[in-house]
This record gives sequence, structure tokens and C-alpha cells, in this order.
Amino acid sequence: MSDPRRRAPAAWRPRQHASAPARHVLAVSIIVPALNEAAVIDAALARLRRDFSDCELLVVDGGSSDATAQLATAHAQVLSTGPGRARQMNEGARHAGGDVLWFVHADTAIDPRALQQLRAALADPHTVGGGLSLRFDRRTPSLDHLARVSTLRARHLHHVFGDQAMFVRRDTFEQLGGFAPLPLMEDFEFSRRLHRAGGMVVLPATSTASSRRFTRHGTLRMIAFMQYLKLLFLAGASPERIRLRYEAGPGLALPRLAASTPAARPQTTRPPGATKETHHGD
Repeated sequence: MSDPRRRAPAAWRPRQHASAPARHVLAVSIIVPALNEAAVIDAALARLRRDFSDCELLVVDGGSSDATAQLATAHAQVLSTGPGRARQMNEGARHAGGDVLWFVHADTAIDPRALQQLRAALADPHTVGGGLSLRFDRRTPSLDHLARVSTLRARHLHHVFGDQAMFVRRDTFEQLGGFAPLPLMEDFEFSRRLHRAGGMVVLPATSTASSRRFTRHGTLRMIAFMQYLKLLFLAGASPERIRLRYEAGPGLALPRLAASTPAARPQTTRPPGATKETHHGD
């Protein structure tokens, strides 16, 4: 018996007359930016290869000092860049061959139903991209609340963060110039531009994100901290300052940056060229 995951589900395949040509099935490229993820990369890629066997799978290593790149070669095409998630994802997009670019973090687990729902959503030509509903790998009242609020935010405000497995039509991605070369908030910044380019959807299928940073610092404390960083970004603070603040974690003082540090964010280029830890918007 054939594997049911390899058949196009009737839920998203339109009815056609026998004489009508078959509708083009969107080719999807999964792009996984990774940095020092040796502890999880093998299982993550094996799961993606099993559940989405008809998708192209690329891993973009940002200069790992562990065995991430070596482990990934058993499952995917592996590319190498310097560090920086935006840079990694742009490099993956440059090499990908799919009609749709699907950006998946190494420490997230994707619902096997997501690909069917993604293709169904993009059957509407006015839809340019979107993301998945968020959940966490630990269940607590505060994390469950954060996941619900994050999904509602993405659905109504169209702010999709990377841990929600953002996807976008390739031609739209190229028209927008890809991800801005920001050290942080590149997903938030891109989703705001993506919304202006066309319709966005949040799929019912889930992306299960790592809760490790929330476990380390405390969920409520991290929620407040990430809101603070988002306000800094929207106020035009230096991207480097925001990066240093994020890496230091909540409650720690930072050294003063030089007064000449520019507040302006780098502009995207078109098309995107070759040019960690998960952050959550709520």
C-alpha cells in the first residue's frame, strides 16, 4: 500500500473534468537556518524528511562550532554562510528551487498536516504567505496563553515570527528583497512588509517551538522582555543595541555603545543575495 502522505489530499485538490489539465502543484522548499544545533538537528531533519518527502530540504549553517553541518548532510543539502539568521535564510532562498519558501527553525516541530493546508491556502492567488499556529514543547498555563495570544496576533495583526514557520511565495519574496540584514527581528520586519504585499494566513496546523529560553528566565519575565525589545525596534533603536540586549537577557545592564552607532536599519536589496535562540513576539 502506498504511503498516504505521498498522495495529494482531496481536501485541497479541486474537482476537475476528465479533459481538464491537472492544476500545478506548488513545489515547496523547506529552508532550515541552523547554528550549533547538533543536539536536535538530526531528529528535526529526519522528521521533516519523513513528513514532507516531496519538499526540497536545505540547511544553511551559520558557522557552527559543533557537528551540526556534518549531521545535516545525511538528510539535506547543506549550505554555509557567516552567522546571522537573515543572512542564512536569504542564502537558502537563493539556492532553493521551489515556488514556495518555507522557513523552519531547527528547534521546532511541524504538524504533518501543515503542507496540505499550506498548498490549499496558496491556491488563492491573492495569498502571498503566512505561518502556523504556535504551541510550545512544554504545557504550562502561561506558555499556553502565550501561544494563543501569538497565534491571534499573527492572524489579526499579521505579525508572524520565525517560530511559527513562516512561508512565502518565492516571487513575492524576491520582489520584497528578502529579509533585511538585521541581527534580530528580521522575521517581524519582513512579515510587516509581506502583509502590505498581499493576503496572509495563519494555518490551523501547529509549529511546536522550544520553550528553553522561557524555562531559563521565566515565562512572564520573558514575555515582558520581548515586548520591550519589540517597542525598541518600532521606536527605531539601533539593531545592534537590540541584539546585545536580547543576548544579555532580561534584567542585565549593558555597556554603553559608541554615540556614533546609527539607529537606521539596513535596507533590503533585490533580489536577495547570499547576502540563537528563538524569539517570540508576545
